Amino acid sequence: MLINLRKKNKIAQSNAARCREKGITLPTFAQMKNPALIPDDIKQRLSSVGLWDVNPLNLYRINWHNEPKEFGGGYDGVNYIEIPREITGTKARILALAGKWFPCGVHKVGATYACLAPALVTGNFDAVEQQAVWPSTGNYCRGGAYNSALLGCKSIAILPEDMSQERFNWLKTVAGEIIATPGCESNVKEIFDKCHELDEERGAHIVIFNQFEQFENYLWHYEVTGSAIIEVLKELGITRDHVKGYVSSTGSGGTLAAGDHLKARYPNIKIGAGEALQCPTLLRNGFGAHRIEGIGDKHVPWIHNVRNTDMVLSIDDQDCMDIYRLFNEEEGKQYLASVGVSDSDIANLQLFGISGIGNLLGAIKMAKYYELEEDDVVFTILTDSSSMYTSRLGELTQQQGAFTATEAAKVHASSLMHQGIENALELGYYDRLRIHNLKYYTWVEQQGKTYEELNRQWYDRNYWTALPKMTKRIDELITEFNSMITG
Repeated sequence: MLINLRKKNKIAQSNAARCREKGITLPTFAQMKNPALIPDDIKQRLSSVGLWDVNPLNLYRINWHNEPKEFGGGYDGVNYIEIPREITGTKARILALAGKWFPCGVHKVGATYACLAPALVTGNFDAVEQQAVWPSTGNYCRGGAYNSALLGCKSIAILPEDMSQERFNWLKTVAGEIIATPGCESNVKEIFDKCHELDEERGAHIVIFNQFEQFENYLWHYEVTGSAIIEVLKELGITRDHVKGYVSSTGSGGTLAAGDHLKARYPNIKIGAGEALQCPTLLRNGFGAHRIEGIGDKHVPWIHNVRNTDMVLSIDDQDCMDIYRLFNEEEGKQYLASVGVSDSDIANLQLFGISGIGNLLGAIKMAKYYELEEDDVVFTILTDSSSMYTSRLGELTQQQGAFTATEAAKVHASSLMHQGIENALELGYYDRLRIHNLKYYTWVEQQGKTYEELNRQWYDRNYWTALPKMTKRIDELITEFNSMITG
């Protein structure tokens, strides 16, 4: 079973009693996809709750429909933007979901909830006796620590020591423990090694929710992120023939799952997997360090459905850092206004974190590679926002000097308008198989997966399609658990 839904009734009952004491109930996948299903009394109570408050009611804000307000917001349409052609330089329309308006400002709060909630309601995680371990290259451990705090669980956040100071500062306010592993976002093995070390030390006292192998992560994005994108496409009246692409960095492989949902509805869509050029694992079986924080690499995630991936899009991290300055320095925003970017589009630049800029560049590459036209659409994801990385601006000024109007013009011209199709690889059957086979070295040799299951991922047509069928059962279990709480 790809997701363990076998019940341990005694622990599930204990978890329900704990939630009853704290006044906690859990949202279902159906409610995360469609907040209209959330009870009116919860909506009313949310009117006095801040988006980042450590309040269990914010579990019901784990969706793409939150009103874009820091305090007291209700629900509205899907949070997305269309990125103007004055920024993209493409004929095609590029649209992006905006992760800023999730609790704690990152969409990973959804993936971590999808991992923790089924374990709570089945009793496969004991909220009283065990700690939830969140191994991460940045945002996943933030979401995991936050959800643990909302649910009254103890947590351990693991992330590389080179992540932004903003992440560490905020984690200190919610996480039970913080462990900084050596290196940067490329050093995923060091994170796995720390998990093994904790497992040997603490054993049954912890449960490790490893985003790179947890199919709940895949399922949340397939269902919730994929459904949000489809809702936007329907709202805009985009016809099937013009839904051309979906781009997301590889990361944990979770966000790419939204592309699987899109391809089930739009069979001709191309799914592009982004990565840093400085660590071209998918492009060249390569390795290295880079600065596109939070995407993780030097391996292929277990939950990445490689057979459904059509392109690899490798992005130069210097472009991302330069554009981050362009979008956030006053000289940069003034320059963009001078070339016709509207005030409202400039205001939306706060929605781009560094990995979101990487996703934008991947979408630009895809649009140019396939020579897409004005009516064609490529969708991507802004996983967090600029507020996660503001300390990088001072560091970049020290390293590269002040950001002037001349620098703004250079970045706009070279990194955006003249972003090319180099380091973009369209995948054939054996290209996909090559990438899939890279899983062997991490997951079979190092992490205890089986050769047989690795082959099932590639050859069994029902392997990946079985996952969405589990959503109904998970929702039934959450509903039963809520009934135990409310009695």
